[in-house]
Amino acid sequence: MNQDYIKPDEWSIIEEGFDPGKVKSSESLFSIGNGAMGQRANFEETYSGPSFQGSYIGGVYYPDKTKVGWWKNGYPEYFAKVLNAPNWIGINIYVNETPLDLHKCTSVENFRRELDMKEGWLGRSFEATMPNGIKVEVKAIRFLSIVNDELGAIKFEVKPINASANIRFEPYLDGSITNTDANWEERFWETLEVKIREDKGFLVSKTHKTGFHVGTYMQSELFKNGHLFSEEPEIKTDEDRIFFNYSVDVSEGETASIIKYAGYVTDMNHPNDELISAAASVLKKTKTKGFDQLKLEQKNAWAKIWEMADITISGDVMAQQGIRFNIFQLNQTYLGKDERLNIGPKGFTGEKYGGSTYWDTEAYCIPFYMATKDQKVARNLLTYRYNQLDKAIENAEKLGFCKGAALYPMVTMNGEESHNEWEITFEEIHRNGAMVFAIYNYVRFTGDFSYIPEKGLEVMIAIARFWQQRANFSSQKNKYVILGVTGPNEYENNVHNNWYTNYIAKWCIEYCMEMIDKVKDGYKEDYDRVMGKTSLNEGELANWKEVAENMYFPYSEKYGVFLQQDGFLDKEIIPVSELDKKQRPINQKWSWDRILRSCYIKQADVLQGFYFFEDHFSREELEKHFDFYEPITVHESSLSPCVHSIQAALLGRMEQAYNFYLRTSRLDLDDYNKEVEQGCHITSMAGTWMSIVEGFGGMRVVDDQLSFNPQIPENWKAYSFKVNFRERILKVDVTAEKTNFSLEGEDSLEILVKGKKVEVQPNLPVSV
Repeated sequence: MNQDYIKPDEWSIIEEGFDPGKVKSSESLFSIGNGAMGQRANFEETYSGPSFQGSYIGGVYYPDKTKVGWWKNGYPEYFAKVLNAPNWIGINIYVNETPLDLHKCTSVENFRRELDMKEGWLGRSFEATMPNGIKVEVKAIRFLSIVNDELGAIKFEVKPINASANIRFEPYLDGSITNTDANWEERFWETLEVKIREDKGFLVSKTHKTGFHVGTYMQSELFKNGHLFSEEPEIKTDEDRIFFNYSVDVSEGETASIIKYAGYVTDMNHPNDELISAAASVLKKTKTKGFDQLKLEQKNAWAKIWEMADITISGDVMAQQGIRFNIFQLNQTYLGKDERLNIGPKGFTGEKYGGSTYWDTEAYCIPFYMATKDQKVARNLLTYRYNQLDKAIENAEKLGFCKGAALYPMVTMNGEESHNEWEITFEEIHRNGAMVFAIYNYVRFTGDFSYIPEKGLEVMIAIARFWQQRANFSSQKNKYVILGVTGPNEYENNVHNNWYTNYIAKWCIEYCMEMIDKVKDGYKEDYDRVMGKTSLNEGELANWKEVAENMYFPYSEKYGVFLQQDGFLDKEIIPVSELDKKQRPINQKWSWDRILRSCYIKQADVLQGFYFFEDHFSREELEKHFDFYEPITVHESSLSPCVHSIQAALLGRMEQAYNFYLRTSRLDLDDYNKEVEQGCHITSMAGTWMSIVEGFGGMRVVDDQLSFNPQIPENWKAYSFKVNFRERILKVDVTAEKTNFSLEGEDSLEILVKGKKVEVQPNLPVSV
């Protein structure tokens, strides 16, 4: 464990004691979001110490011009960046005209920060002695509404405890915001309008290049000892900012407080010229309800989410806190309401990875959203890629592919490739396979085959075309090979015949051909439409079949395993256990050259294939491959521990599975990779959910039925989870002695438990 300042708690993330060295890490860990916007846990008041200010809006991005020392043909023109948006949380606090700034206070006592995951709010309290000698007690609470996702609310209380004082609150909006990760230090925003209407402030901003229009707004109320204090604010503005000033005199022990309602409205949902009126409308409804009513609505809305998504663990607070933190952050990032949005690897917690969409969504996130929400949410995630198919075809054309072959981007906001490291952009093409696997996985779990004739088949055909064109025949091997790739293990670049890439390419082609036949037989109208649109013919299908049937896979007779790529055994194989701990993580300690020459694996690569296609291999084959590859895996990708946890559980190695689970669930809370200040690992959090449901619970879909093989870690008393399988909600409660299954709704469900059929009737729990 690398850090331990987060207090164990089943429902909250809690920090006690103020440590300036942990401010940036806490800003990530205590981030809040509502699916449409989110922000790091920056202080509302001035903080002059090291901080990473960040507030983000889903779908609003900027094409930051690529910055490389040497240009290669086919490079993306830009790297898409989720934008650090105008700041609305700010409230400058002055006590007798001295600014409250924890970095400059002479002492900070009883500091406590809490992220209440059950109710969805962020709270902070402390006592601070200011440079002018006045000691104040401060309480602040803030949330982003998931009932109205354009709205946020803050309540900030100040109580002088050793003297009477004048308290001045200065709530503000600031449009002069930049990204810390800008390639060229450009300003991404232009402020178009600064407007005041009575006690309401509005900024209208536009992004350069992409032209997104955003209205940022605020309205505040001043209170003294809990009673509304009618103080007309003094107003200041400049070209990018609005400041309202509220002042109140309080005696020692009295409380001055401000409530600030604020947020964003965007041109994704409103006409450009109606942003101010849209924001005013939000404020009108908001003020009628008031802070306490809004907070109660927030609590009730989160209760509804938890009712379905919660996983309970008895006997292990650290494990319980970890899984709830992961589920909470996933729901803060994406709620499935808007098919234009997707899930960035850092969500709304930081700027790394640009906030864009990666293959993580298809490989890791879709199972979580399929099982814990209505199946329409997962369908929306698939539709997001269908809507970007034309761009994927364009991406492939830029690299020399033709006839409607598609290469989905490694990183995207709008379907265009915007990742500018050559070994990823051009070579990490296995991402294409995840697009098809997600469709297969969705149909397998939901039983909704209609997606394939409606949309999925077009995507699969374009991807099959890519694989057929990307492979070439090797006369030396008398097989088809795929050269110059990077597999899931990014600690290997420009390799030949990455086993996982070759395997998923073969599978994509074969699955596509199978689905073409199925659509032809049962959906004639769709079949004719798709064939007409794609101009697919028998000659091309024969070429596909030739490639799939004759794909080359590197294999070691000596070890009896598939090799990660050609020449893998030329490396010196030294297990991670023999690495000096001071050399870890190697991505921060070693040169890239040294990493590339080493045998060390960043994340599941061959084992990623064994995870996706588990039913293609025997348990003995999995064991052999797991024992060969896991000991040389450094797990320096957030996506690594969950796959290994699921496979260790399948092999009955529960202690190892549990350790991997703890690592994936507390990756950020315990800062395993020493980088949490950059933001949390949102997409891998879905893997944490999989570690319990697919790993310990052993959930699979077998022959169209849900199947379970439940196990329990030694130090847990019980755990439970729910899954929505084909609109039937099944609850699974596991103890060491037995597993209980209970079903909501009206229809019964036949499931498999350790291979035996079990009928579960609604409202009649079954024990196995």
